[in-house]
Amino acid sequence: MSKREVAIQCAAILFDLDGVLVDSSACVERTWSGWAIKHGLDPRRVIELAHGRRTIETVQLVAPHLSAATEVSALTTSESTTTDGVLEVRGARELLLSLPNGTWAIVTSGSRSVATLRIRHTGLLMPEVLICADEVQRGKPDPEGYLTAAKRLGISPSDCVVIEDAPAGVEAARAAGMRAIAVSGTYAPEALAIADYTIPNLSTLQVSRTHSGAPLDIGARLA
Repeated sequence: MSKREVAIQCAAILFDLDGVLVDSSACVERTWSGWAIKHGLDPRRVIELAHGRRTIETVQLVAPHLSAATEVSALTTSESTTTDGVLEVRGARELLLSLPNGTWAIVTSGSRSVATLRIRHTGLLMPEVLICADEVQRGKPDPEGYLTAAKRLGISPSDCVVIEDAPAGVEAARAAGMRAIAVSGTYAPEALAIADYTIPNLSTLQVSRTHSGAPLDIGARLA
């Protein structure tokens, strides 16, 4: 094994959705850019903060003077009614198909209506455990979502590996006591430095069953 390759054992993999399994960057940036311009805000700053965060927390961060409930409703309606620019990430389908039942979940900062639309649109497997923004009290970087997923799978947080693309998500994973693999792309590798490992894209991961006690053996080629 080269210095740029690692082997990781775990009992479960917890995936972020957008930027990890689904490429929705065009849709997300179009939605937030239009919203920012409408309210006289800097679109670049809004989009940077929006990646990896729940809509309500993004609105509260960039526009505390607005009614968060009203803006979240409008933004969620917009994103839950369009799949324009939403694509499957290369390698996502094969990776999910390689995982045994009960060993993976999705934890997303999107609402359930948005998440299920994107999963169905791309034809990816629908997870048995799907934790969405409207089902937790605190979004990423708070660890609540990832801890909830681990609990529903019946697996200790320390036995979980999180795959994320945004700093807020990596922070949530580490706060939950989980190892984190960051996929660079949405953010540069240096912005994801607190992750345990950084990979260039999802197709560099290979998962198999292991016979050493842990159910999953992840092989990763690092960025």
